[in-house]
Amino acid sequence: MTVMERTWVAVCRLDDLARERGAAALVDGVQVALFRLADDRVLAVQQHDPFCDAYVLSRGIVGSRAVDGAEVATVASPMHKQVFDLVTGRCLDPVGKEPVRGMSADLRVWPVRVVDDVVEVGA
Repeated sequence: MTVMERTWVAVCRLDDLARERGAAALVDGVQVALFRLADDRVLAVQQHDPFCDAYVLSRGIVGSRAVDGAEVATVASPMHKQVFDLVTGRCLDPVGKEPVRGMSADLRVWPVRVVDDVVEVGA
């Protein structure tokens, strides 16, 4: 499916999202964690934390970390403090733990766009 064929789901207005904080949304029956960064980019990853098996990532701590010489936006899980790249979903620091039930340590990511101040997530 190309970006042109993607279905976009309106989830909220940009002003509904606090900078440097997360919020949960339901997109096609799946819980998604949205993060509005200081530069007003909005990124979306799965709400489900693969290390504690709970839907909590929108409550994580937003930050940044140097990865391969570049600063990337991150979220640290509020439960066990694993750190994830918000752009790629990659787990940057598993904190010595393994994901539950053989789940991937990395997060699923969704494309996000802002159109006329409305945040839309690609379904």
